[in-house]
Amino acid sequence: MSAAPAPETLKAPLVVEFPFTRSLGPVQSAFLTGLRERTVLGVKGSDGTVLVPPVEYDPATAEEIRDLVEVGATGTVTTWAWNPVPRRGQPLATPFAWVLVRLDGAGTSLLHVLDAPGPEAVRSGMRVRIRWAEERNGAITDIACFEPYDSEPTAQVTGHSGEFAEAVTGIVTPARLDYTYSPGRAQSGYIHALADRRTVGERCPSCRKVYVPPRGACPTCAVATREQVEVGPRGTVTTYCIVNIKAAHTANLDIEVPYVYAHIALDGADLALHARIGGIPYDQVRMGLRVEPVWAKGDRHPDHYRPTGEPDADYDTYKELL
Repeated sequence: MSAAPAPETLKAPLVVEFPFTRSLGPVQSAFLTGLRERTVLGVKGSDGTVLVPPVEYDPATAEEIRDLVEVGATGTVTTWAWNPVPRRGQPLATPFAWVLVRLDGAGTSLLHVLDAPGPEAVRSGMRVRIRWAEERNGAITDIACFEPYDSEPTAQVTGHSGEFAEAVTGIVTPARLDYTYSPGRAQSGYIHALADRRTVGERCPSCRKVYVPPRGACPTCAVATREQVEVGPRGTVTTYCIVNIKAAHTANLDIEVPYVYAHIALDGADLALHARIGGIPYDQVRMGLRVEPVWAKGDRHPDHYRPTGEPDADYDTYKELL
């Protein structure tokens, strides 16, 4: 008799995205406000080096530095890398070069992009200038890009107070990570079983513990797990927390705060899983509460767990699963 084919290993695109908000000190505030005004500012270190972009503490002495100077809008490419396929959110929609540019008067290089027709048009030592964005609001993107420019370098710098009208005091930077996630063989089997409203774990051949969700290997014995074991569907609340803040992922769901998330040890499992508790006031959830899954139509996993009406489990039955 031939063995049943292994279930398909799953994969899915995932996105992690959030706005990163930070306040600016006097040096970074002056730098970004200056970009809005088409002015590039650096800061002079203890050894006389002009640092662009400016930093707030001297890299040699760690002392605070605020001696601002204005540098040129032209500079020299020190090194570069060609980007043939721009991605979403990058500065240019056409192929471009990532470049480190040492602006005239600066002692360090600024990372930005160079608009060039192809990699053959880019070289270390080439002269470039800033192409300013038409609309500027006090961000590094006020420099739209660099472009080739035939000029001689100049080392002149001038002191600057760093004072501008309506200074930029804070920025919001969107952070986003797009990636493809594969849960692997063990968890793919777990997810496939959930589609049939079953919960399966895997048993360690050495210590005999059943892990749910399965991990593919026993973290205690460091051996592979292959034997599938169906557990639950009922289980016991081991620990829990009361949630009082409506999270972003629940904003469009009919979940009113406060609500409860709990660790639930399903019958036959040696590892508690994480799930929401419903069907009971939040202040009546307790350790030892016996619960069962509630499946919404079309869901591939339980929507939440609710009390079964059974007597609470004895503490000794789940104390090792806290």
